Amino acid sequence: MLYQGGCHCGAVTFEVEADDEVEVEDCNCSVCRMTGYLHLIVPRRHFRLLSGAEQLSTYKFNSGIAEHKFCRICGIKSFYVPRSNPNGIDINLRCLKNWPRRVRIVSFDGVNWESHAHRLAHKSE
Repeated sequence: MLYQGGCHCGAVTFEVEADDEVEVEDCNCSVCRMTGYLHLIVPRRHFRLLSGAEQLSTYKFNSGIAEHKFCRICGIKSFYVPRSNPNGIDINLRCLKNWPRRVRIVSFDGVNWESHAHRLAHKSE
């Protein structure tokens, strides 16, 4: 299915292809815990930025590998390039206009990321 999404102000819009039944991660790391991010990781070829490239800023921390993209106008991070899947895109499920028919939310221990990241590596294949 094709889903539409974007930031709060509407400057950044995208579409993403995903199944109508998905599993998303609820991570407890410092960034995700503070923002309430629900991770829908997809292959990069399933994502298309429709508008707002010029409004995106990038935030990197810790290892500097993940590229956290957020709208410079409203501050919402609706997607990013994850460290666990550098060839994929991680969509914030909460930024989709329409949700998949069935969503399974699983806990992910991002506080101990190094020990658990391998569980996510298959998601962008």
